[in-house]
Order: sequence, then C-alpha cells, then structure tokens
Amino acid sequence: MDERAAASAFNLAIETQKPEFEQFFLARFLGLEFDYTDERCVVTFEPKDFMFNPQGSLHGGIIATVLDISMGHLLNHLQGPGTTLEMKTQYVKAVRHGKIRCCGEFVRRGRGISFLKSTMTDEEGATVAFATSTWMQLKKSA
Repeated sequence: MDERAAASAFNLAIETQKPEFEQFFLARFLGLEFDYTDERCVVTFEPKDFMFNPQGSLHGGIIATVLDISMGHLLNHLQGPGTTLEMKTQYVKAVRHGKIRCCGEFVRRGRGISFLKSTMTDEEGATVAFATSTWMQLKKSA
C-alpha cells in the first residue's frame, strides 16, 4: 500500500472536510467529485490502493459507500435530507484502476418515502456494482 498517498488523502480530508453534503470527511477522503444532471447524481473518483481489499481490488464496503452517497446526495439535492431505510448491493466485477463513475437516480419519488438506484461503472463503461434502496425524507432543520 502506498502509505504516503493514504496519509495524504487522510490529511487532506481532515483539513478540507465540512459537515455538509459533498464536503464531509468520507467524500473528501475518497476524493469524490459530484455532478448533478437530468435528475441524477454522478459521483466520480479514482480508486487508490488504500481502498483495496486483500485481493487487490476495490473493497466492497467502499463500493457500497459510494453507491449510497450517490443516492443520498441526489435525494438531498432534489428534495432535502433523508436517511437510508434499506439498501441492496450487488457486485458484478472487480475493479483495480481507472476512473469510476457512480450514477444515482430515482426509481420513484415520494413525499415521505422514495426509492432510488445507483450503478457503478468502470472506465470502459462496464458495470462494477449496482444498488437499490429505500429512503425516508427527513424534516429540514431550521
């Protein structure tokens, strides 16, 4: 593992994180970039070896985290904050390098409960993993 890259990513996250969407610690640590288009949240990042499992590919927990983030950020962007009630993640193939793209979108938007899905693809456009989830809208804080 490139310990310098891991420490650098950690220190950058500590220095630049804010308790808000797109800027929170994990988003900064993983180097996530966000774009909102056509009622979708697209999250991109470059996997680093400190994100890998012992087999040398992107860890499933990192994959699930980014899928969840893409859906949660979309919900917040279009309707306000929410919380994941349940999420099912399916892993399709290992990924070891190249820019990763994760696209969150609504399956059904509700006033209180919404259903979302997200698909993660590799640099060639092949599906790495996908998830479906149920979200509950939270009351906006004053």
